[in-house]
Amino acid sequence: MTETAPIECLPATELVARYRSGDLSPVEVTLAVLDKAERLQPELNCFWGLDRIGALEAAAASERRWAAGHPLGTIDGVPTSIKENVAVRGFSQPSGTAAKFDAAIATEDGPSAARIREAGGVIFGVTVMPDYGMLSSGVSSLHGITRSPWNPAWTVGGSSAGAGAAAAAGIGPLHTGSDIGGSLRLPATWLGLVTLKPSFGRIAVDPPYMGRVAGPLTRTVDDAALLMGVLTQPDPRDYTGLGEQNLDWTDVHCGGDGVAGLRVGYHLAGGAGLATDPEVAASVLQAVEHFKAAGAIVEEIAPPMTVKYLADLDLFLRVRSLADYEALEPARQAMVLDFIRHWVLGGAGVSGTEVVRCYQSIQDLRAATVAATAPYDVVLSPVSPVAAFPAEWPMPTNDAATSLDHIAFTAPYNFSEQPASSVNCGFTADGRPIGLHIAGRRFEDLAVLRATHWYEQARPATAEPVWPFHTVGQLAR
Repeated sequence: MTETAPIECLPATELVARYRSGDLSPVEVTLAVLDKAERLQPELNCFWGLDRIGALEAAAASERRWAAGHPLGTIDGVPTSIKENVAVRGFSQPSGTAAKFDAAIATEDGPSAARIREAGGVIFGVTVMPDYGMLSSGVSSLHGITRSPWNPAWTVGGSSAGAGAAAAAGIGPLHTGSDIGGSLRLPATWLGLVTLKPSFGRIAVDPPYMGRVAGPLTRTVDDAALLMGVLTQPDPRDYTGLGEQNLDWTDVHCGGDGVAGLRVGYHLAGGAGLATDPEVAASVLQAVEHFKAAGAIVEEIAPPMTVKYLADLDLFLRVRSLADYEALEPARQAMVLDFIRHWVLGGAGVSGTEVVRCYQSIQDLRAATVAATAPYDVVLSPVSPVAAFPAEWPMPTNDAATSLDHIAFTAPYNFSEQPASSVNCGFTADGRPIGLHIAGRRFEDLAVLRATHWYEQARPATAEPVWPFHTVGQLAR
């Protein structure tokens, strides 16, 4: 890939190596990334804003550091984007909704943006998200529709919608997003990307919330690991953070035995919600067989999610979002996307007792997920039961009543606080990417990344994305 890709599409690991050798300049790369972002923005709709002046100033400073042989950190000079719900100095945080169109401009960086700047990363833009981050698509009352570089008729997933589209289009190598039920992994599966939803508290967020994490969206496991090494530095604003962690994020390559002897559980059904599409199941089963053929000890397991757990989680999240909705003035409530309004109003009139019951059900889901996965080094499954759906649909069912019926594979690991990745494992007959979900025990993020890296390197050529770098609006495979 890297021999023919233009410089704005090169992996971060290669950019750093070429900065070190003097073969490439951070200014040269940043200019190429900004130019591509501006060129593709009208069709893809990835960005809330671009910072050409600030990015080029940061790139010039990086160039001087590299020339002196004193880079600031591991991603010095690498173009990086930040999701809209993370504070970035000079940008507002409207959370994807027209109801917050006049949100205040941030005067300081949030944790992820601060860590990236400290490591010399060049923040060139802020990526869009759907209303309040509560959609698995790029549909927003403020921004309109974000579209896939693979085919603009397809969804990009969400809520890290713009980050996923920019990553798949090759608008720079490093992109950050967040995930409370699948918002990193769903864009990854529907765009052929790599992500890691880390263990809860691994990456600082402000403000923290149950199940919510930040993480990378990249095209390679090595780039995801590189960015993890930056984002996991502690920040006192996250009172749930793990503090100093001292993990070697470069240690993601399996040894000579690969995955031989690894205990691997797998399931192809989610346990609730949508049935798994046969094409998705077939691709994931092929990946499972790949692990088995390499010497892993593979066993099918029951999914941790149940119909009751999913219904209770849905109701709990409706009431949570209803509180945000009811805090708005009526004129601003009318600005919220209709789909979101219908979904949150499903939580109206719910008693406090019922909310507490739903909260306890989420804790039961957490316990069930830990118990089901504890015997295994990793657990494999689909990320989503379906491949990419129409870009105009807010959710895969296009129905607020069944809004969360596609997160049975992803959500358990948010609330059990366990790490889980996505890596491409195949395509549907019409070319839509399919992601393999690899989950591990809490705090064993590196073990998950090692299994993900092994599969990325060992997967058949038919499962490897051929990135749509040069053409938009056409399938590139």
